Amino acid sequence: MVDAHHHLWDPAVRPYPWMTGPAAPLRRRFGTDGLAAALAGTDVTATVVVQAVADPGETAELLRIADDNGNPVAGVVGWADLTAPDVAETLAHPSLVGVRHQTHDEPDPRWLLRPDVRRGLGAVQDAGLPFDLLIRGREVPAAVELATREPRLRLVVDHAAKPAIASGDWDTWLAGITELAAFPQVSCKISGLVTEADPHRWREQGVERYARRVIDLFGPDRTMFGSDWPVCTLAATYQDVLDIAADATAHLRDADRRAVLDHTARHVYFQRRKP
Repeated sequence: MVDAHHHLWDPAVRPYPWMTGPAAPLRRRFGTDGLAAALAGTDVTATVVVQAVADPGETAELLRIADDNGNPVAGVVGWADLTAPDVAETLAHPSLVGVRHQTHDEPDPRWLLRPDVRRGLGAVQDAGLPFDLLIRGREVPAAVELATREPRLRLVVDHAAKPAIASGDWDTWLAGITELAAFPQVSCKISGLVTEADPHRWREQGVERYARRVIDLFGPDRTMFGSDWPVCTLAATYQDVLDIAADATAHLRDADRRAVLDHTARHVYFQRRKP
């Protein structure tokens, strides 16, 4: 298996401003030793670590970790300043397998469509890399418009666009994710769902049905598993999120199950493709 989405950080080295309120328990070091402990006894043999703050220093540190063959981290979805004139020069590292910006934290819901951001996304496309969409419902229309305007830019929807599972707003989420699934260059991660539900009631709230609907809409070849460790630990264990993926893929034939749990992530992230 490939875990296509997890994090590593040390708040003693750099600040993570979002680690407040319910996320405050995450304000401690999570390193490769903790990752190894989480993976022990599972079938996960390779992982993709994802940026968690808009800081090039964090990305540089994650790339050093990925370059070390002594851990399972096989690639980095890092941060880059998409508005910088020299952004293309920051995208050449072989362990960089994608780029992400915390789009849902931008005041402008149409941030993805700004001309300076679009130029940066063009550099991501030219580098043969996908761009991870960290979005909620507010940003879905801009993401749909971006996918319409940029059919060659590969996009990956993180956390299934963060459905409001806790409040049960299925229909709004479904309309947006269905629009995104219509674009063949867009993939989606079944990740981060337990923390969009009530952390004490995620089992009763049926997070598996969100994962299954993503698979139905995108197909196994555009869906991938991600743990969102250690964020998932706010509500569940690593084994719990593996079990959700297993339940969501149980109805699939073996080849399709392997796609969701392994092959799609390898295709999307470990094969840099020039346009």
